[in-house]
Amino acid sequence: MITHPAYVVEPWCLRETELNLDVLSQSESVFALANGHVGWRGNLDEGEPHGLPGTYLNGVFEFRPLPYAEAGYGYPESGQTVINVTNGKLIRLLVDDEPFDLRYGRLHRHERVLDFRTGLLHRTAEWTSPSGRSVRVRSTRLVSFTQRAVAAIAYEVEPLDGDVRIVIQSELVANEQLPDQVGDPRTAAQLKDPLLPEQHAAQGSRIRLLHCTARSNLKVAVSADHVVDGPEKTEVSAESVEHLSRLTITSRLTTGQRLRVEKFVAHGWSAARSVPAVRDQVDAALAGATSTGWSGLLAEQRQFLDDFWARADVEVDGDAEIQQAVRFALFHVLQAGARGEARALPAKGLTGPGYDGHCFWDTESFVLPVLTYTAPQAVEQALRWRHSTMPAAQERACQLGLKGAAFPWRTISGDECSAYWPAGTAAFHVNADIADATVRYVGATADDTFEREVGLPLLVETARLWRSLGHHDHHGDFHIDGVTGPDEYSAISDDNAYTNLMAQHNLRAAAAAVERHPDAAATLGVDDEETAAWRDAALRINLPYNAELGVHEQSAGFTAHQVWDFAHTDEDAYPLMLHFPYFDLYRKQVVKQADLVLAMVLRGDAFTQEQKARNFAYYEQLTVRDSSLSACSQATMAAEVGHLRLAYDYLGEAAMMDLFDLEGNTRDGLHIASLAGTWFALVMGFGGMRDHDGGVVAFAPRLPEQLGRLAFTVQIRGRRLRVEITGHTATYTLLEGEDLEIRHCGEPLTVSIVAPESREVPTLAAGPAPEQPPGRSPVRRRASKREEGESGSAYGTHG
Repeated sequence: MITHPAYVVEPWCLRETELNLDVLSQSESVFALANGHVGWRGNLDEGEPHGLPGTYLNGVFEFRPLPYAEAGYGYPESGQTVINVTNGKLIRLLVDDEPFDLRYGRLHRHERVLDFRTGLLHRTAEWTSPSGRSVRVRSTRLVSFTQRAVAAIAYEVEPLDGDVRIVIQSELVANEQLPDQVGDPRTAAQLKDPLLPEQHAAQGSRIRLLHCTARSNLKVAVSADHVVDGPEKTEVSAESVEHLSRLTITSRLTTGQRLRVEKFVAHGWSAARSVPAVRDQVDAALAGATSTGWSGLLAEQRQFLDDFWARADVEVDGDAEIQQAVRFALFHVLQAGARGEARALPAKGLTGPGYDGHCFWDTESFVLPVLTYTAPQAVEQALRWRHSTMPAAQERACQLGLKGAAFPWRTISGDECSAYWPAGTAAFHVNADIADATVRYVGATADDTFEREVGLPLLVETARLWRSLGHHDHHGDFHIDGVTGPDEYSAISDDNAYTNLMAQHNLRAAAAAVERHPDAAATLGVDDEETAAWRDAALRINLPYNAELGVHEQSAGFTAHQVWDFAHTDEDAYPLMLHFPYFDLYRKQVVKQADLVLAMVLRGDAFTQEQKARNFAYYEQLTVRDSSLSACSQATMAAEVGHLRLAYDYLGEAAMMDLFDLEGNTRDGLHIASLAGTWFALVMGFGGMRDHDGGVVAFAPRLPEQLGRLAFTVQIRGRRLRVEITGHTATYTLLEGEDLEIRHCGEPLTVSIVAPESREVPTLAAGPAPEQPPGRSPVRRRASKREEGESGSAYGTHG
């Protein structure tokens, strides 16, 4: 998208300078506004033309059947699909009885700007109707970070060529007609008319709709109020039916006059409360919003984001696209989780219905690490949601004949929703990913209360699963057999290295947490014998290694498989999962997404530098990156082993996943984990940040020559640390808090608020550049001006 001339590269916003209907669905995703509770896709205010309408409430879904050709014990009985709830964005406009539809008449100007600093989406349009009447329309939209149920729009119309009669219809609409979806397994399963009417109302300037879902039995309410500012004799009327509630505003404008409508929308839902209680809930939220007023909401939004950017900003010199992309990424990652409040963080956030609105392991392994160091309160809430689903996870483990908790591969409410068990049920590593996120959050925040109440049960129940799932062989080595790791082109493998290493971390962390909280652990039934068994399993965990090749195996026997015939695979046959049977993929050496490489990032303490370099080179030639989760992991490890040019290219792929629509499904929502991967590649890759076992945070910075400077800010145990890397120097500045112990390139360093600490960054000698499968190398980002000369571009493009 951003390669289209309508999109401008700017450091603090995403600007579209003309309307392009060919990428309307994609633009609706990138211009989406959300806060973790409410999500509004970036549809045009008037509703049409549209690509994919969307309004989402986190946790609101409907059940759908999961058909099986052959049923089996333990198969999930039903799936869950996010639904498009009542649309409160709609403000239809008629100009002298003609609908303001940009497909007709003449569109002279159309600009949209998503401002990352203010959290506002601005729009300006100048249009002449088919009958020759010209108007200018300006709108500003927000989804509030401070009032979680609230979104608002300011919509303003003015004539450009004399008197004109204006009619505005501000609407709430349920069960919108949705376009047919293509046959892509990553898209949502549509449910026709999922909302059943309960109540509707319209009085004065206020309108309301209340519905429920048929099978999940969730009550959904949306209410709106308005402030109208127009000439004398502006008329307002309201009406309501089951699926439509509307405020109609009629006015006649002369040159120089404007009609302005401020629309405040409150959203609410509940699985337990009564219809009157949910109605009162949204009415109360709406009262709070109207009391705050439009200018008050804007001020609150700016203050919230000023605080966020002071703790989270990443500055990049030398690549203007990457600078824009990382702020775009951080803004959307924040939108995915800021006010989730004990709800899941879906893979697409609340920007679209892709992946059925499900939460995967992406959240804990990619999104939560970013939020841990930038917005830790969102991480606490995300992990509290996991904790709230513990009963379902324990029931699932029991059903599978295991102890502890088996958290779902994909879910909305906490129940397993994957109908394909080799990729779902067998992907037990999600348990260890949750444990890893828990350890990281506690280490970064020192939140002892959280650890006792939430962290300890999560660690204990996940550790119990590993001990019952794995076994000791006759040599005493501990194996975990028949599992699926992160690479979805391999399944039902023995001793997947990623799973084993993350399980080892989980087992050790659980034993340590029990030591810190013996009384709380006792209430969970943990005794010395159980923790000893965890430690023994962790000590003897098996890590597959091929001594002949000198590399670790992704799983036992993986390197003995036949290598995929990359040379005779057409470029248009990727992603392979859409063109080849999984049976063929599973028995070949081909990697969908970084698996062992990700293990080396998250469990780098288990490998030597030489092993990392050899492993990385081996798996590079097998990895096809048919997953948006891969490039950021490969960028991070490429930087660590010294392949900085390659790391830079992978950074570009991760950063531009949605802005360039690299996977062709941005229309269904943004890839939140890949957006988080932009931070991964910059902060963990070029910044070299590691936090193994929740201990002292370490940095081993190194910059590619294409970047002149990298600076970022992170929060660590109540301190605010700024890291700036220029050339061969790293400077650490403590902006807030008591002295902080860190490590720089392996050496201990104490940073105080008194003065920055600067250290030299040693040069790392890298081996030969690794090769990728034919046709699967990352697109090479164009060099900086410094490399090409002053006439060269300062930033690169893909495709």
